[in-house]
Amino acid sequence: MSFNMRTVSITHENGNSISDVKVADTAPSRMRGLLGSKPLTIEQGLLITPCNSVHTFGMKYAIDVIFLNKKNYVIKIIKVMKPTRITGCFRASKVLEIAAGAADKNNIKKGDILSW
Repeated sequence: MSFNMRTVSITHENGNSISDVKVADTAPSRMRGLLGSKPLTIEQGLLITPCNSVHTFGMKYAIDVIFLNKKNYVIKIIKVMKPTRITGCFRASKVLEIAAGAADKNNIKKGDILSW
């Protein structure tokens, strides 16, 4: 991940957190996303905003994809999204991409609120 993105810590309402989340909020950083990056660790992620669809074309590892609405409610989760896939959620305004398995590890479920 590059483009001098700012880093935030995403906190789940249960107190769990993902401490090293880059924010992709410019056109170049949103287009680049995780392409060409090393696999994420359990503490890393990418928050893409605005965003309501993602793909894993060109990636070499799976990710968990969490769709959030404008109030940061989890409205859809795709667990272990493999390379060469595409998904979206019309009502989403942000997408959090995290390491495959991190949604379960952090007990993130539909209806939860995430903050940063």
